[in-house]
Amino acid sequence: MKPKVIKTTEDYQAAMARVDAIFDARPGTPEGDELELLLLLVEKYEDEAFPIGLPDPITAIRFRMEQQGLKQKDLEPYLGSKSKVSEVLSGRRELSLSMIRKLVNGLGIPAEVLLREPGAKLQPSTVLEAAKGFPLAEMRKRGWFEGFTGTLAELKEQAEDVLSRFVQPLGGACTVPALNRQRVREGSRSDPGALQAWRVRVVTMACKEPLPAYKRGSVTKDFLGDVVRLSYLDDGPRLARELLNKRGIHVVVERHLPRTHLDGAAICMPDGSRLVALTARHDRLDNFWFTLLHELAHVGLHLDRHDDVDAIFDDLDRASEDQWEKEADALAGEVLIPAKAWEGAKLGRQPNEAAVKALSEKLRIHPSIVAGRVRFQSGNYTIMNNLVGRGSVRELFERSGG
Repeated sequence: MKPKVIKTTEDYQAAMARVDAIFDARPGTPEGDELELLLLLVEKYEDEAFPIGLPDPITAIRFRMEQQGLKQKDLEPYLGSKSKVSEVLSGRRELSLSMIRKLVNGLGIPAEVLLREPGAKLQPSTVLEAAKGFPLAEMRKRGWFEGFTGTLAELKEQAEDVLSRFVQPLGGACTVPALNRQRVREGSRSDPGALQAWRVRVVTMACKEPLPAYKRGSVTKDFLGDVVRLSYLDDGPRLARELLNKRGIHVVVERHLPRTHLDGAAICMPDGSRLVALTARHDRLDNFWFTLLHELAHVGLHLDRHDDVDAIFDDLDRASEDQWEKEADALAGEVLIPAKAWEGAKLGRQPNEAAVKALSEKLRIHPSIVAGRVRFQSGNYTIMNNLVGRGSVRELFERSGG
């Protein structure tokens, strides 16, 4: 028989028959060389066709305990308390990444066994370093950690596992929340950890909705005008989101975290789409429409034109001398209410509700937009409370799964 690569059961059976026939061949003879080659080919085939599975992690731990003469209490430095050791060994508690790291480093159990994946290796834990400063208590309270229902103490113990799942939808390099360059509105005093946690949250939410491909440069002044005209309709915010989604732009509303002072953000997504994330911090329609247009202005004027900036965060309550903020403010303001129309309405001198409604009808936009401009220009935020759409934004998006 001429030795050849074994590919089928028939090849294997023929090779084994030949091995039996020449098994006593002396080394160095033609048959001895043939036997040596056949045994290598048989071993290769058996490794591929009949792989030996990895041992169960608990079996591996118990085997190492027996080897080293360890008792259950000796595992506490690796697994935690006495009760946790008992729960792990009985199969009632899954091994956490933290436990696995300690078992690999302390007891020398292969990572692939504990991870239940042939060839798997533990990677350096970048997520814990990246997530320093995350407000874990508030994030847990809001239910941001899907599948986790434990206490805050348990969350801290399982931080690497829970946070890895939290950032996992971002994928690849995005598992580290600090992506590329970002701009925070000048003068902001936001907590960096809370800001990044909120960012991961809104990007993760956006990742769940597949959208058409985003076309760079599609956010023009005319397109923004189309968005604003939807405000005239009762369901305007939802319809605006639908229109933007069709253009590859995600719209997510997620309450800001304490110490972030956020109104909204414009973000480049990992797949190249764009995300406008809003907090509805003031929960008013006038604020919603201005913030939406302001962030869209950032997309068109700045994100689409600067590859080294992938996120812009805004606190619109704070005045800014930043040029980009001035440009976004100017474009949003002009699209919402053109300067010529504003001057013609003389609302700066005669701010009354009838005039506000008349201008909104003329422009076919929601009265809240005009009322909001009157309040801003006059500096009097106590007037026209019944026109600014107070308390309606969050409810609308919560109903529609925003």
